[in-house]
Amino acid sequence: MKVLSLVFALLAGAALAAPETVKRPVGRPGSTAGGTHPLVLDGSGAIATPQRDPAAQAATRRGTAPTTSLRPQKRTRAVMRSARKHRKLREKGAVCGDTDIQGEIVGRVAGRISGCGLAEAVRVRSVSDVTLSQRSVMDCDTARALKSWVDQSVKPALRKQGGGVKGLRVAAHYACRTRNNKKGARISEHGKGRAIDISGFQLRDGTRITVLRGWTARATAQAMRDMHRGACGPFGTVLGPNADSFHRDHFHFDTARYRSGTYCR
Repeated sequence: MKVLSLVFALLAGAALAAPETVKRPVGRPGSTAGGTHPLVLDGSGAIATPQRDPAAQAATRRGTAPTTSLRPQKRTRAVMRSARKHRKLREKGAVCGDTDIQGEIVGRVAGRISGCGLAEAVRVRSVSDVTLSQRSVMDCDTARALKSWVDQSVKPALRKQGGGVKGLRVAAHYACRTRNNKKGARISEHGKGRAIDISGFQLRDGTRITVLRGWTARATAQAMRDMHRGACGPFGTVLGPNADSFHRDHFHFDTARYRSGTYCR
């Protein structure tokens, strides 16, 4: 009996000394769990907790960690070539430092009589994709004022008629003359390159609206008045059909400024 007791004691001791069996699989050195961190065994043979990259943790906290975008990374070559071509064409014809003002640089224009002429003239053919019926000589202040008027007044006023505005009918631009061509009168702002006269509008469907008829026509009277009123600000002087008999068939705009503000009739 004593011998049997001794045998059982030895077997029990051996069982206690046997290593613990790990039922979960242990990754091989260098393998990854979840595809992010290598499995590391600690001294006891258990899987050690992976250590995060301090730089990655900081990026996550800052919100600068890289994310996956569903948006295409690059535009096609054809699209890029088209965009470059369009940009070059617009930049080639841009004047006054604005690609929305298309034309050509004229430079100095000498007047045939005292008081006429301008130092830095441009010849404008379109503003904001609205074509002028004739290429018009003016200074850049006047060109920029014309663009502002087209963007802020003309396009909104005519957006529901005939598909919108396509062109402006120019009655006059630079001309070395006196006001209203009166003998002995002061030099007109037209003679200084600071004025333009608009006598009508062309719509995208081919319709033409004149100031002479459109000012009183039921379908266009409100649009005409909106455009006339909208020019008061971009331009220093605004004259229309109600100003006098000289302007019953066109709008006169110039960039002369007065201490009292814009003169608008």
